[in-house]
Amino acid sequence: MAINKELLERYKAMKAAKTEQQSSPQHKTGFAALSQTQTVTEKSDIKSQPEQQWNTTYSQNSQQSMPQNEIINNYNSQFTTSQSFMTTAPMPETSDIFSQPTEVPITHQQENCPPVSEQKIKKFALIGYPLGHSMSEYIHLAGFKSVGINATYEIISTPPEELSDRIKYLRSNGYSGFNVTIPLKLPVSLFLDEIDPSAGIVNAINTVVIDPNTNALRGYNTDVKGFISAIPSDFPLYNKTVAILGTGGAARAAITALAQKQVKEFRIYTRNIANSLELIDYLRKTFSNITFNSYQIDKFKDFSDVNLLVNATPIGMSGSTVGYSPAEEDELRTLPNDALIYDVVYNPKKTNLIRLAQKLNLKCINGVDMLVWQAYEAQKIWTGRTPDFKDMKIALLENL
Repeated sequence: MAINKELLERYKAMKAAKTEQQSSPQHKTGFAALSQTQTVTEKSDIKSQPEQQWNTTYSQNSQQSMPQNEIINNYNSQFTTSQSFMTTAPMPETSDIFSQPTEVPITHQQENCPPVSEQKIKKFALIGYPLGHSMSEYIHLAGFKSVGINATYEIISTPPEELSDRIKYLRSNGYSGFNVTIPLKLPVSLFLDEIDPSAGIVNAINTVVIDPNTNALRGYNTDVKGFISAIPSDFPLYNKTVAILGTGGAARAAITALAQKQVKEFRIYTRNIANSLELIDYLRKTFSNITFNSYQIDKFKDFSDVNLLVNATPIGMSGSTVGYSPAEEDELRTLPNDALIYDVVYNPKKTNLIRLAQKLNLKCINGVDMLVWQAYEAQKIWTGRTPDFKDMKIALLENL
């Protein structure tokens, strides 16, 4: 497999970034909040737990006797605006480019699988840094249970400089696959033996299969389908203008998904325009019928002709940037009344960006459905079976 020189240089830079970040000054507003020092107390080899318990209406104890439909309806009602805009969307059409990852052979039919107690335990994990906010364990365990698979799912904190050692650990300790989250979605491709077409355009990996016979690694991207599946079917995308905040793996997935729906223009907001030029050039060549332009994220953002605003940064996520927003209220006021705000952050359910959107009576969705849909697709790749989406979403809502 050819080494991508750009990614190799980025990975080297990541390994040196930790010391620099620890000595950097504290920032209090906007996009600069991303450079704050991250404090993670758990050892990287120990499964981490959420940093704190959020007091929400979806606590596990309060939901034990609540019907599933009522849980989802209560959740949806929090994101219904005066325009009666709902947050649940059907699966995208299978005709979309790369919408279906390459099928993994099914070794036996789902309805004829052996009892859970007779199956060998399969091991899966999530790697990234920091991971104190992650809810993936609850989602995946519910999915495995829904199809009768005996499996574990671990949350393994992995700073960028430990990526190589972590992959060696996963390969040598019987894991069947793993998920990848920020900031490893790009550098992990350096360690893969094969990349599926589902990740070809995105150039970012979030799902990896470990071949049980050869230990070879095959990378996939399920974020593309997860992202588009969360957009309600009654929100038109054709010939629309989209503003994307960020240029990382989530942003690339969003751009790929929306480009397949033939939007007209992307406005990509980044901290460093010079560093984004190679990405912009690549996107222009890949989607030649779509306009791509980059803008400075910390300048005033005029969204007056933007139809869809996507936050693809971790700003607002539980942890050091919780309570921050990647866009100020005055900037959001420039959006048209029928625009949609899509925050890929899911924890907390209501980020500051979502709260501002609701204050302004703008349509908005958070990252909950995207997270569940991408996990749903990952399990199909890992197991060849179709888990229960509703069970997976309920597990997430109960533990947020």
